[in-house]
Amino acid sequence: MDRTFALLAGHGVTAPAWFVPYADAGRRIAARRTALLADTLNAALPPVALAAGPLQFVPQAHLPEGEAYEAFIARTAQVPTRDHPHDLFNGLVWHRFAQLKRHLNERQADEIARRGIGPRRGPVRDALTLFDENAAWLQAPAALLEALRARAWHTAFVTLRAAWADARLVVFGHALMEKLLLSPHKSITAHVWAVPEGVDAEVHLAETLTPERLARKADFPLPLAGVPGWCAENECASFYEDVSVFRPLRR
Repeated sequence: MDRTFALLAGHGVTAPAWFVPYADAGRRIAARRTALLADTLNAALPPVALAAGPLQFVPQAHLPEGEAYEAFIARTAQVPTRDHPHDLFNGLVWHRFAQLKRHLNERQADEIARRGIGPRRGPVRDALTLFDENAAWLQAPAALLEALRARAWHTAFVTLRAAWADARLVVFGHALMEKLLLSPHKSITAHVWAVPEGVDAEVHLAETLTPERLARKADFPLPLAGVPGWCAENECASFYEDVSVFRPLRR
């Protein structure tokens, strides 16, 4: 946990580009660190209203045996939290993008109410979980999005490299953040959702992530090491020739 809190605090750690949207929330959380992560997150949390009441983080043991995690949150407005980097990043995203986190939880609870709990989550809950754990969104010029959808990696990252200066890529998935910090490697890939330029991305996604849209899945995978400015080695065009990471579109 110390390494994760060091990133949040900005002490002795150069913040990676993907962390920039979370820097302010991270500093608030790090400044209130206590023995229990749930208490730390509560001390730093701005007011967040869920249908069941104000959001609170509680120790994992508060989750009753047999009750689904998402259903418990919807019923109690309490987020079961382990003292683990994975749950710290989850709390960080709740701090930064509470509206979208609430939307995802409510859709999970709706599906549980409709279908109950079975051996499999079902396609909608799977899609919601994948978004929560591994999603990012991108607002970018149309030509760049077209190249990424086509898996035209050389075009997207070399030919159109200057277009990234006009793009905004936000990592949302907390499992994705955990990997980026604690086990970084070239093949870490986000499931990316394209968001129109000029809109509030969080509001847009909360309004448009319906079960029908989720069933169509993300717009494209994105190996994050390829993003200009996110990895020093990608300054060389040959970096993108690794087809085990930058895979062509399957026809």
